[in-house]
Amino acid sequence: MYIRFIRTLLFALLMLCMSGASFAQVGVFITVAPPPLPVYEQPLCPGDGYIWTPGYWAYGDDFDDYYWVPGTWVLAPEVGFLWTPGYWGWGGNRFVFYEGYWGPQIGFYGGINYGFGYFGEGYEGGRWDHDHFFYNRSVNNVNVTEIHNVYNTTVINNTTVNHVSYNGGNGGIDRRPRPEEEAAARERHIAPVAVQTQHAQAAQTDPQQRASANLGKPAVAATPMPGAFDDRAVVAAKAEGAPYTPPANRGGNQPRDNRSAPRPENNATRPSTPVHPSDLPPAARPSVPNTGNPKQDQKYQQQQEKQIAKQEQERQKLQQQQEKEHQQLEKQNADAARKQQVEQQHQQQTQQLQQKHRQQQQQLQQKQQPAKQSRPPQ
Repeated sequence: MYIRFIRTLLFALLMLCMSGASFAQVGVFITVAPPPLPVYEQPLCPGDGYIWTPGYWAYGDDFDDYYWVPGTWVLAPEVGFLWTPGYWGWGGNRFVFYEGYWGPQIGFYGGINYGFGYFGEGYEGGRWDHDHFFYNRSVNNVNVTEIHNVYNTTVINNTTVNHVSYNGGNGGIDRRPRPEEEAAARERHIAPVAVQTQHAQAAQTDPQQRASANLGKPAVAATPMPGAFDDRAVVAAKAEGAPYTPPANRGGNQPRDNRSAPRPENNATRPSTPVHPSDLPPAARPSVPNTGNPKQDQKYQQQQEKQIAKQEQERQKLQQQQEKEHQQLEKQNADAARKQQVEQQHQQQTQQLQQKHRQQQQQLQQKQQPAKQSRPPQ
């Protein structure tokens, strides 16, 4: 009985650790600083409701090199939501990437001057007014004959333009988050939407986006829409942010051997049967609609993104609820039997949520399928 009690207690502690890690925004770790941000122009805004998401250097474990994820215009997943860019920060002995997110307020993004309204603090590129996003023409490339919700406000940028792409450490931006920026990170927010994930994956698979190949001056620095790497409106970098020489042996095709740590949520072993929402695999990202009708594709894409965002909110809400129950059990000094009972309840709740989301995805996919034409009688 004593051994069984210890096993149950250790299992509960493991679940608590996994739950805590799942909300960390830390990405991969690396000891080499990311290259300076390249100099490039912003493509024309493709339509109303699109918000600019600046380009950034990501890191590819498989080929041991940084690669450039082009800046692009993305439809906001919800009315009133803005994009807080991700950023690299010095973590004491390694560089750490903090994922960007959508939310009602702009959070901390390392003080990095990404340009186009993201000058290191807040966002000067536009604002929501009821259900319309108004663009600041002084920092955005907008066609006013097609988009009328615009305004002009000159932005006084006090941030030194040095193209540094990371916070802290040797040569990094020396800035810490303000209380309101920390509060923004705790508000309800949404992870990068499906098209952003696919956009980053496309950049990762293109060898020319690697820093060792483009030397900090990518040929595709920005795109008019996510994934549109071959579009005529693609923008190339005018110059590298500063002279860049990649370290020796970077950019090879050989896999790395444990030289960088994976994201915390991927580091923990997932149980074969999910107990908490954090144990579930990432939500399946549907392919970008391609019906041949751009307006219909945009409508379908918006429906997909809204569904994914809503499902992610439901995951986070259930995760937070279960974490509170864990904390209450600890305060009550609950015995192993009670903890095991709660874990079983959590497992049932998680599986029900997973089944519900699968059904919703299937229903939306069926709804978006083009109607089959009936064959004429023979």
